[in-house]
Amino acid sequence: MATRIRAGSASRERMIEAAITLMRGSGLSGAGINEIVRESGAPKGSVYHFFPAGKQQIAAEALDLYSGRVQAFIEAALAGRTAPADKVKALFDAFARRAEDGAFRMSCPVGTVSLDLNDEVAGLREVLAAALESWSAQIAAHFDAGDARRARSFAGLLLTAIEGAYVRARAEASSRAFREAGTWLAALAKQEFGAG
Repeated sequence: MATRIRAGSASRERMIEAAITLMRGSGLSGAGINEIVRESGAPKGSVYHFFPAGKQQIAAEALDLYSGRVQAFIEAALAGRTAPADKVKALFDAFARRAEDGAFRMSCPVGTVSLDLNDEVAGLREVLAAALESWSAQIAAHFDAGDARRARSFAGLLLTAIEGAYVRARAEASSRAFREAGTWLAALAKQEFGAG
């Protein structure tokens, strides 16, 4: 019995991981049930056993898991740096390496799925907004020099630049967009928040 539970749990995890990979590559439109089953190697009959609400449930759980991973990624990139400009540069360099590691074929699934939103999947909007909100709050905490509203606004700018850099990185097959944005925004951070 325990072996069946572990096998079922492994199938569920593989489907969630497959959904993340597929959404990073081609958004929600490329992460259909058949594609998730094929990518995960899980039995098709287990999809609705683990995810009775279907594709939207898989997508929501996958996006939530991915969001937590990105929080850890952001924290690792920003940790240990004190000067605001250094933090910005480190953050964008980390995302540049992430794009390079994915051979410029992988984006942020929060961005790719946002482009697929329509009335049928509008329920995912809350999941996407929550991910962006958590990332923004985490980044802002590293730039709060007594003005939380200003720090949140700056964090929003950084996130906007990161999501836009993913688009350019895929189109150009280059991490140049991340490096350029990081350089310019680091200069802005130094100007706005000081040397550290």
